[in-house]
Amino acid sequence: MSVLLHISDTHFGTEQPRVVEALVALAAQQRPDVVVLSGDITQRARPAQFRAAKAFVDRLGAPVLAVPGNHDIALFDLWARLTRPYARYATAFGADLEPVHSSQDLLVIGVNTTRAWRHKHGEVSTVQVDRVANLLTAASPQQLRVVVVHQPAAVPRAEDRSNLLRGHSAALRIWAAAGADLVLGGHIHLPYTLAQHGLARRLWVLQAGTAVSSRTRPEAPNSVNILRWGEAGEDCLIEQWDFARDDQGFVRALVTSVQPERD
Repeated sequence: MSVLLHISDTHFGTEQPRVVEALVALAAQQRPDVVVLSGDITQRARPAQFRAAKAFVDRLGAPVLAVPGNHDIALFDLWARLTRPYARYATAFGADLEPVHSSQDLLVIGVNTTRAWRHKHGEVSTVQVDRVANLLTAASPQQLRVVVVHQPAAVPRAEDRSNLLRGHSAALRIWAAAGADLVLGGHIHLPYTLAQHGLARRLWVLQAGTAVSSRTRPEAPNSVNILRWGEAGEDCLIEQWDFARDDQGFVRALVTSVQPERD
């Protein structure tokens, strides 16, 4: 059994210390094999915010696969944004903006969907879609195949459609055909799991809320996801863990069982 902890939108600079400590405690309890951090790691891409974020993930006790979000590119420093948009990110989380984690049970593929010339919206290019598809095609049957983006590849509500990842339709179609099981994201601070229909294979879009920041929605507290996956043919358990202020800790709020399709 492999355990993946999916966190997103930590927005360091707006983090809540009690929630940070509760998430560190959850990681110590659950002992994930890998932590996925799907962007908006900082609030304003400042060096001190990146240092705080790196110190936090170093406490989680597992390898971390991170991709940048739109907040991880300097907004007000236009020279840095246009000439070295990922320099501060790279100092903390490495120069590889599209990392890959591979183990016996898991294949996790990061995709950088941010663009320096875009303030908020993300996109995925044909080159990126093809790169991911080639990696998926080479996966072994026992691996859960996960793609990580920042902006959502599907949304449940019409009012969130403006936040959709540009190029999401083609990406989902091609990635499903190549064998993807899940596409993880964040950006809108709203947790949900959406089955995608009309594709070559079963595919789910899984979104995380904001993990530790004060920038929660009224209807969604701080939250993270935990995925549990064993051998091919079994269900993948998707657990949503919400921060409960009464308990000052994360509690399991929802469990969804999905069955990835295998030949």
